[in-house]
Amino acid sequence: MKINFFSNVFIWLLLIALPEMVFSQSTDFTIQDVKFESQGITLAGSILQPKNSFAAVVIVHGSDPVKREMEFAKHLAKEGIAVFTYDKRGVGESGGVYVGPSVGTNNIDSTNLNLLAHDANVAVKTFRTYLKDKKTPIGLVGFSQAGWIIPIAASKNPQIDFMVLFSCPTITTLEQLRFQFYTNGNNSFWENHTEADAIEHTRNDPDRYQFVATDPKTYLNTLSIPGLWLFGEKDIQIPVKLCIEQLNTLKVQGKPFEYTFFSKLGHNTSSSNDTAPVDIAVQWIKQKALDIKKNKASK
Repeated sequence: MKINFFSNVFIWLLLIALPEMVFSQSTDFTIQDVKFESQGITLAGSILQPKNSFAAVVIVHGSDPVKREMEFAKHLAKEGIAVFTYDKRGVGESGGVYVGPSVGTNNIDSTNLNLLAHDANVAVKTFRTYLKDKKTPIGLVGFSQAGWIIPIAASKNPQIDFMVLFSCPTITTLEQLRFQFYTNGNNSFWENHTEADAIEHTRNDPDRYQFVATDPKTYLNTLSIPGLWLFGEKDIQIPVKLCIEQLNTLKVQGKPFEYTFFSKLGHNTSSSNDTAPVDIAVQWIKQKALDIKKNKASK
């Protein structure tokens, strides 16, 4: 009884001494809660570290008021990828103000996109200090709206080695809105419309809002890091074929960008029942991390 009592007291004292460390039930990785400062506010997240990680990623949110993406992060961690996922500003335990349509504000205004990109870059800097191996390649993985945020962040941060973008636009913010208004949330949209119709409207429809557009190509043109986009053909949030057209132009210019196209999927390529997009992303990260390590070792 005494042995058990003192053992329990020791464990209890250890937990008090390490209030931010929480070990997952899985023996494959640990979970550590972390807070960091960005533009005067405190953001809160979790770092998942496998015993042996070959790469590390910071998760960048879509447009919704999203807390840390723990299930997705755990999936990556089990594959040997260290992950930092945090509550979006103004959401969960993070301070600041959430900007988005649900509260009547414009979350794709360039000011907000640049602010979110700054948050991502501070997260990368913070994450780097926690990694066991400081030479671990680190990248950004994001969804939807992250298609504008990640290129901004990567163009300003030489610590970022690669990027993975699920259902992310390569068109301007205003063009995306034109397409979104055209589809109007209709899941049967592609049964009655052609790609030519969609591209025509995306390029030429009058804008319902007036604000300075953000063009991700402005930032992608400055990048030389590898990138992978994963698209669903039935997407009604972004015009996939037009986005691929833009990527092909960048590829011809020598950019190390790749994409994969899933004919049966829509906008949620990272969270559908079909695990192929995430599986492909994991294998791609493994290969790119290996290439990056080789390149750094040869210099």
